[in-house]
Amino acid sequence: GGGLLYWLLYLKLFHYFPPFRIFRYLTFRTAFASLTALFTGLIVGPIVIRRLRDFQIGQYIREEGPQAHQKKAGTPTMGGLLIAIAILVPTLLWADLGNPFVWIAVFATLAFGAIGFTDDYLKVVHRRNLGLTARAKLGYQIAASIVIAMALIALQHRGEYSTRLLVPFLKQFHPDLVIERWSANPHLWPLAFLPFVAFVVLVIVGSSNAVNLTDGLDGLAIGCTVIAAGALAVLTYLSGHATFATYLELQRMPQIGELTIFCGAMVGSSIGFLWYNAHPAEVFMGDVGSLALGGAIGTVAVMIKQELLLPFIGGIFVIEALSVILQVGSYKLRKKRIFKMAPIHHHFELLGWSESKVIVRFWIASLVFALFALTTLKLR
Repeated sequence: GGGLLYWLLYLKLFHYFPPFRIFRYLTFRTAFASLTALFTGLIVGPIVIRRLRDFQIGQYIREEGPQAHQKKAGTPTMGGLLIAIAILVPTLLWADLGNPFVWIAVFATLAFGAIGFTDDYLKVVHRRNLGLTARAKLGYQIAASIVIAMALIALQHRGEYSTRLLVPFLKQFHPDLVIERWSANPHLWPLAFLPFVAFVVLVIVGSSNAVNLTDGLDGLAIGCTVIAAGALAVLTYLSGHATFATYLELQRMPQIGELTIFCGAMVGSSIGFLWYNAHPAEVFMGDVGSLALGGAIGTVAVMIKQELLLPFIGGIFVIEALSVILQVGSYKLRKKRIFKMAPIHHHFELLGWSESKVIVRFWIASLVFALFALTTLKLR
């Protein structure tokens, strides 16, 4: 197994040219995957943006939002296609394609991207801000997450994955999400896996929608994604590395290391997209981008067993999602709003912060959260 370049440079050419041995190293391939993703994004960007413009896949701005946003109408959306291309191509080139975890990550990106694409495409066809119904969107997201959970259960049967949870700060506590006593009983075994499947669905669907809610200002969601994917890359590398995993008492999963390449590609492609999405944005990611990125981040967190750290890795995404839940809940229950407007980035805009100030301050907060997530590894 091996990515196309991995296969060519390492397995085929290294006999003739020994320095090509370097392509065996994960760190090296991760760096190259990131750079490949970055340059793919920068080079393919203008072509995709032009194509989207020709399609006139413009963004329909909601009327009640901050008035400054009205001038954004007509900016091409669905730029998430660019992100997906720039994640998938380097992964296929540099990662070991014999690795099941890499394919699960690729599947998550494509499946959630497809749900977002359908949503965006319907909005364009209907020329208004209505795509898939909320129920349909959620239904597809749950279905995709169940497929991912089933794949992980299959890997658990082969002894390549663990359904146990890693709990931050608690070294010895590893609750298993599969009910052992039932899994042996042929009548009860589907029930034995229910808690695990439900948990996976919650993490991935939640993560996917949280990124989607954050994507409301130029470069906001993608900047936070750069940081979250970077933190995940570090965690993935440590989890797959024998010495570090033992030292930090992470669950040692040698197969998981290859996912570092996928995370690296996610970092590179996000930076490449940010080049065109920075304020004032030339392109928006659309649901095709935000759902794919959120789905990918959630899936990686589940695969490396850091689901409970995910709220810190993607701190801003969680705060944005919570602000919407609180606002809607408060309005339904007591007919009062908590924020001037949800998601919370609009609240700060209405407080008079300029758009670029909100964006950069949220990035800073995002970085603080991610760094905190990484410090928990030693604080146990």
